[in-house]
Amino acid sequence: MDHNMDMSPPPPMAPMKKKHYTSMTFFWGRKAEVLFTDWPGDRRGMYALALIVVFLLAVITEMISSHRVDRLTHKKGLAQTAVHTLRVGLMYLLMLAVMSFNGGIFIAACVGHAIGFLLFRGKIFGKQQEERVSDGGGKYCDLPPTSC
Repeated sequence: MDHNMDMSPPPPMAPMKKKHYTSMTFFWGRKAEVLFTDWPGDRRGMYALALIVVFLLAVITEMISSHRVDRLTHKKGLAQTAVHTLRVGLMYLLMLAVMSFNGGIFIAACVGHAIGFLLFRGKIFGKQQEERVSDGGGKYCDLPPTSC
């Protein structure tokens, strides 16, 4: 008979943590996680709020991208840095939201960017040729001021 046999019960199992499923392909439906754990969940109203938040983030990103900060005279370098940091932060939030792979969130981000571009940089609403940005070589660029 083996005297080294341990007859004690196995240790208790650790409680199972809730697993969050993240899709790696686009899917349709309101059951998603966007930016935060369990948000919006499977509630219709919260999903609609998530779509609105992503849409507004995209519009605000386009608004910030359309304004030239170099026209400010007081503490120009700090103002440029602050606006750039805000713009990049919003763009990262949008990227993370789109990485939820939810089709509705993706469409909300794209439409938000399109509406923001139309409102703040599009020629439809009276943007003058003089407002176009020079790239330094005498050529003008229709892209955002931060890209030229």
